[in-house]
Amino acid sequence: MCFLVGSLQMAQWQELLKLDSALQSQVRRLYEGRFPTEIRHWLCHWIESQDWGSAAVVEDAARTCFQGLLEHLQEQWNRSIQENIILPGPNFSGMRDFVVENFQEQPMNLAALLSECLKEEKKILASVSASPTCSSPVMTSQWTQLDNKVSQMKLQISELKKEVKTLEGLNEKLDYIQKTWQSKVEQNVGLAQSQALVEQECQKRSIFINQTKHIVLQQLVTILNEASQIITTLTGVELPEWKRRQQLACIGGPEDTSLELLHKWFTAVAEVLLAVREQLQKLQEQDQNYTNSSGLSTSIAEMDGFTRTLIRNLLTNALVVEKQPVMQNLLHRPLILKTGVRFKVTVRFLANLPAFKDQLKVKPVFDKDVEEVKTVSGFRLFDFTRDDSKVLDVDSPNGALMAAFEHMSLKEKKARTKGSCESPLTVTEELHIIRFVTVLHHAGEKFDIEASSLPVVVVSSSNQVPSAWASIMWFNMLSSREPMNLSLFINPPPLTWEQLAPLLSWQFLSVGQRPLDPDQLSMLHDKIVDNPDGLVHWTKFSKDESVWMWIDGILDLIKKHLADLWQDGYIMGFVSKQRTSSLLLNKPAGTFLIRFSESIRDGAITFSWVDQSNGEKHIHAVEPYTKKELSVLSLADAINHYTLTTPGRSSTNPLVYLYPDIPKESAFARYYKFSGPSSTNKNITAYVHRMLAVVSVNPTPPPSPPRDSPLDIDMDNNQTDSSQKLDEFLTDLLDFPEWSHLQTLPQERVADSVFTFQEHGSLTQ
Repeated sequence: MCFLVGSLQMAQWQELLKLDSALQSQVRRLYEGRFPTEIRHWLCHWIESQDWGSAAVVEDAARTCFQGLLEHLQEQWNRSIQENIILPGPNFSGMRDFVVENFQEQPMNLAALLSECLKEEKKILASVSASPTCSSPVMTSQWTQLDNKVSQMKLQISELKKEVKTLEGLNEKLDYIQKTWQSKVEQNVGLAQSQALVEQECQKRSIFINQTKHIVLQQLVTILNEASQIITTLTGVELPEWKRRQQLACIGGPEDTSLELLHKWFTAVAEVLLAVREQLQKLQEQDQNYTNSSGLSTSIAEMDGFTRTLIRNLLTNALVVEKQPVMQNLLHRPLILKTGVRFKVTVRFLANLPAFKDQLKVKPVFDKDVEEVKTVSGFRLFDFTRDDSKVLDVDSPNGALMAAFEHMSLKEKKARTKGSCESPLTVTEELHIIRFVTVLHHAGEKFDIEASSLPVVVVSSSNQVPSAWASIMWFNMLSSREPMNLSLFINPPPLTWEQLAPLLSWQFLSVGQRPLDPDQLSMLHDKIVDNPDGLVHWTKFSKDESVWMWIDGILDLIKKHLADLWQDGYIMGFVSKQRTSSLLLNKPAGTFLIRFSESIRDGAITFSWVDQSNGEKHIHAVEPYTKKELSVLSLADAINHYTLTTPGRSSTNPLVYLYPDIPKESAFARYYKFSGPSSTNKNITAYVHRMLAVVSVNPTPPPSPPRDSPLDIDMDNNQTDSSQKLDEFLTDLLDFPEWSHLQTLPQERVADSVFTFQEHGSLTQ
């Protein structure tokens, strides 16, 4: 079994070595000044096969691992000496000396260090596999076939350019003979008898040139037909599929949204089509400039018209929204915009040719040509706070033709007024779009080009964010076709459980780097789906019973306080009370599991354990911990310090094994840290009451609860809209590069700088 673990883990270091330089730098920084990466490299198999997490909390295990590390280094050193290699190898002796000098007295420090580094390595690898912007997308067989077609077409047009150039030379030579032969005959009467032979030879050359021209045109027809099929695939299949992947990625799906392949194909096809037009123009000029006319001018003109149509189809579809609208303080929930708060969006032109650089000026327009503005009563109207147009350029590191709109914000033009016609939609069900429009003038042609964002929801209060995100998820799971139905929530279709299950799982993957497992999804299914057809209706999910608000509270709990424990799989989470009892009653006393509270809407977590008294087993559950309490006492410390006091019995910690049989210290010891006391909710009577206490010799004040983000979905009810706006404004302002130095100034200087700005700026309450 130990060898199997090592074999599986061996891939971890190998995969790290395959990463790009930036990510490898992250790996190096994990070890820099702490542990030699040479040891990590040369003993990677053995290091990855050890349980460093347990060794970090059990001294005997730590010393065993320490001695094992020394023995393996000694073995490697002996082997390098025996092989007697001429070139110097790794300095295993020096590595061994380092380990002895730094960790012999504290082997648990070595175990803790390697446990942490191995875990961080996994996070780096996980970030690569989950990244939606992978720069080197894996080629599927379908993509490989398309890529080969594009490459073959580029090769064909390259060869045809040579043919057309050769035809130009043949035409020039024939024209020269035909124009100079008569004057040579007049100068030399003896050449007159050869005139018939010369004329015959010129005729042969003329026929050869025309035949060659026919062949070239036929090859150009083949290229155009191939280009037509490729454009149909790009605009009708690949681009819509990419847009669908982007939709799913926006709502948490682990989708690859790299544009590199589409960029490559659009650019290559555009380059080929422009080259075809160029060659057709040269062939047309040859027919006009030389007496040896092929009579193909009409065919060439028809081919040129077809080429222009293909170019138009390609270029009018080449503008895309590469990064959908997102606010800086809500990066994990794009497509939600708040009035007066800055957001950013990036557009890209896929046909990246030098001829198009600085030729495309893109202007964003809010709700352009949206029928809902006219037909849905009460539909709100918005506009941008500033006129913002950008010229597409290639300043990006990957050389893409793109523009980033980084300082956009919205203002409301027409608000709903009391007494007006009631809108069938709530503000979080209203869907809007941003269109990006531009005009391209090229080679006498005018191209009107547009690209649309995915539908956005505009909110006026941060408390509306959870409901808005429910709308974003519902829409993008249902709608994959253009034009987008912005009135979807007037009569929202239901989702099947097969659609909703992965959607919910993605939310936990996004905030905690771990999706829901089948058992967790089964519990949610029983809670959400209550009809025989297996459908989940919008009102059930987000309105009447608001299952989503409960799930969203749990997501926020994980994001802020439980991400590590959730990622490690220590939180069972979604398990009913009945299933909790069935799981624990068959386990030894002291076995416990961690689950989310089903009764607290804003998100809370509890643990249940099995106890035995008078020969009978009983299941107990602690009063749930909320976000407020976890902000001053981590769940790991709560479990570590939990004490149960019962009459007639000594106070003990009843928690021994994390279900199914993991020693508590093995699971949680690495997360222990000092925390201050916290109060509990005394109004809850369905649980065993608890009291949190930490004793120290010289107590220090408990750490202050972290300040909520200006766009926190759990806004304090006492916080006013004006303070929200002020916080958001300052957040945007301090995000400017020229203010970044404030982060590194001494505390008193930071205060002075902010005061100076507030005094001399134009802030008003």
